[in-house]
Amino acid sequence: MKKLSLALTAGALTLVLTACGGGQRPIGPPTQVINRVLQTAPGAAQPSAVVKTELAFARAAREEGQWTAFRQFAAPGALLHGRSGAIDAASWLAPLSDPEKAVQWAPKTVVMSCDGSTAVSLGRYQDPEGIVGDFVTVWERQPDLAYRWVYDVAGPDVPQPPPRRQFEDGDIVVTAIDAVEGLVATCPRAGTAIPPPPSDSAVGIRAQDARLSGDGTLRWRFQHRGDGEKYVAAEYFYNGEWVTAVEEVLASPAEE
Repeated sequence: MKKLSLALTAGALTLVLTACGGGQRPIGPPTQVINRVLQTAPGAAQPSAVVKTELAFARAAREEGQWTAFRQFAAPGALLHGRSGAIDAASWLAPLSDPEKAVQWAPKTVVMSCDGSTAVSLGRYQDPEGIVGDFVTVWERQPDLAYRWVYDVAGPDVPQPPPRRQFEDGDIVVTAIDAVEGLVATCPRAGTAIPPPPSDSAVGIRAQDARLSGDGTLRWRFQHRGDGEKYVAAEYFYNGEWVTAVEEVLASPAEE
């Protein structure tokens, strides 16, 4: 199937280039059709594209303002999961002014559907007061091929880790090189059905709070619990079975 997709793509491009060279009207699929083929061709799932978007998102928060960046990178209908549950992001963000200093974050793991249409990132954040914690963001590829977030949740470490040692001038400090783990779902063979992911019934998640990628190879789900506790998980289809890539239970800060 992968070779067939590449052959179709190459054939379509050859027809267009040949026709253009002769000054005639292009023969073959229109550009928008070719773009759709390229979107789902082998290699379409690139975790690095989501990492790049996450870093651009964090940079925009620093340089343009935190809530400005959240609005800029949100998809229509995006959800923010806070102390009171998941709410419409656009409505909540609309009246907010940017704080003087923005929260900073970076992804540690990105898991993607086989076709690259949906991705879930897990990472770490630090707020201006020094509070650190985990975040989970779900991304969906838009018609313009850009990734925009559709769900975002975060929570502080409880308890907070001890403060880092303060180094003095002259100390030699060697830091670890940050690496982002990229996980991509297995593309099913032609004519092979993907088995459904495991049932959510054990954790009591409502059907509307569990979402499946368009190609059926990645599922993400969330649940709001008592005391502002937020549960989020993501599984992806890999080598014939469903594997849990993300599973977090996040606390809510004292005030939001």
